[in-house]
Amino acid sequence: MNAESDERRGAPGGASTQGATAIPQKLGSKAPHFVKRSRTLHMSWQVGIFIIGLAVVVGGIIMLPLPGPGWLVIFAGMAIWATEFVWAQLVLRWTKRKVTEAAQKAMDPKVRRRNIILTTIGVVIVVAALAVYVWKFGFEMPWRITE
Repeated sequence: MNAESDERRGAPGGASTQGATAIPQKLGSKAPHFVKRSRTLHMSWQVGIFIIGLAVVVGGIIMLPLPGPGWLVIFAGMAIWATEFVWAQLVLRWTKRKVTEAAQKAMDPKVRRRNIILTTIGVVIVVAALAVYVWKFGFEMPWRITE
């Protein structure tokens, strides 16, 4: 992974280039010092964090087709994993960078104008299709069986 090697070397292509005031965060475990001192306790801590994060991510995946904030819960699970695992920290940094880039791109006046035009065209098409449907069938559904 290219981003991972850039992060380890401290290259300027990493997440620390977001601004001149950005302070690069230390990668690795955020466990309390007393937990890090004992290898057995630290491994147990990591297993616990992994299981909790996995439960949250699975809950988010279940919420994707069902009602609920699925993506938000998935990212919360990734944030839980990022407290302990470097790979999750790197994935979270990459995701934050991509979301920031997309938000900046969406605020571009040309992109906003294009999105407004496309949304307007879509709404006009849906309204026209609905008007044709109502004109042809009325307000009664065609599959409604009356006795």
